[in-house]
Amino acid sequence: MLSDPGEGVEFVLCEIGGTVGDIEGLPFFEAIRQLGQELGPERACFIHLTLLPYIPAAGEMKTKPTQHSVKELRSIGIQPQVLLCRCDRPIPENEKGKIASFCNVRLTSVIEARDVRHIYDVPAAYHEQGLDREVLSHFGIKDAPAPDLSAWKRIAQTIHNPDGEVCIGLVGKYVDVPDAYKSVAEALSHGGLANNVKVTVRLINSEEFDDEARPLDILEGVHGIILPGGFGERGAHGKIRAARFARERQVPCFGICYGMQMAVIEAARNLAGLADANTTENDPKTKNPLVGLMEEWTKGNEKVVRDENTDKGGTMRLGAYPARLREGSRVAEIYGANDISERHRHRYEVNAAYIPQLEKHGFIFSGMSPNGLLPEIIEIPSHPWFVGVQFHPELKSRPFEPHPLFASFIDAAVKQSRLV
Repeated sequence: MLSDPGEGVEFVLCEIGGTVGDIEGLPFFEAIRQLGQELGPERACFIHLTLLPYIPAAGEMKTKPTQHSVKELRSIGIQPQVLLCRCDRPIPENEKGKIASFCNVRLTSVIEARDVRHIYDVPAAYHEQGLDREVLSHFGIKDAPAPDLSAWKRIAQTIHNPDGEVCIGLVGKYVDVPDAYKSVAEALSHGGLANNVKVTVRLINSEEFDDEARPLDILEGVHGIILPGGFGERGAHGKIRAARFARERQVPCFGICYGMQMAVIEAARNLAGLADANTTENDPKTKNPLVGLMEEWTKGNEKVVRDENTDKGGTMRLGAYPARLREGSRVAEIYGANDISERHRHRYEVNAAYIPQLEKHGFIFSGMSPNGLLPEIIEIPSHPWFVGVQFHPELKSRPFEPHPLFASFIDAAVKQSRLV
């Protein structure tokens, strides 16, 4: 949708998932239908993604699913101007003509969206098929400069011809649904791009390690261990054991949110001698609440003030929060700054009262909230790479701009791969 025609034009891209006709999507289709009517055809362009299956027995590509899908879309008042046709092979010209004729679009607006080797190959593939030209043509833009796809091509070159490969063990309890860790996996991939290596993620069920008698042999040979976010007692002990494995075996380790909390509990139990250390989320009666709701250990402390502008989740710390990094720390070097802002989504916090005990045993709380009360980052300076963060850095990582923590973590994994 073109929001402001003329000089300083801006585009708003709105994606609606699902399948045309699904009852869940009808309110959204109606919303964009009305918006398209208000803006008019010169300021709104509808692009419809369809499927062109190839039937081996018939030896031909079937256009009926696309025709039916467009018919359903038109029945609710939306006429697509461009069709993106997913397929696994080139679309014959006669089939393109049939689609254009029966779906009421220009022949050049039938865009071949062929399967590619990697999702980051898609921008160049769409440009080659003319998707950008069709959209510009619809809006009457004739003098647009040629797009610079060199960055995408560099990314594709790295993905298809990496200098090496590292294996990262992701220890979590939702591994049966890999998309639960999609943003973490993508951020790891971005870290690989920054180091010109391929990153293979080995999904490891943390529940398998809850039994103390179960060996951690599956972690042997990984070049780095990542402990992602989560909640609840199930699989928590497995993460604690994985954190200990990484700490003792000098394997690069990255704890995120709940993963950081489990790493702190592991250190409290096995380094500081607090055998019953726990999070009140899993053990409300623990005598050593290393992790708890902020209200549980800050009552009466007038310095703790909720920020009305960022506290959008009730008891949850949600959204962007600032942090101050310890000068000379590893994370300050990684960020190249002493003041950062990162996105949070959690209720439980590491208890700052235990900082002196943990720092006696080699842990450094290298990132704190500006008021000095909420731990944001931990690290072990004597370890090749051991960092835990209370926030979610994966949410800010991009292929052109990998998050510095992920880039540094993968760099450490590359060095580890040379030692294994």
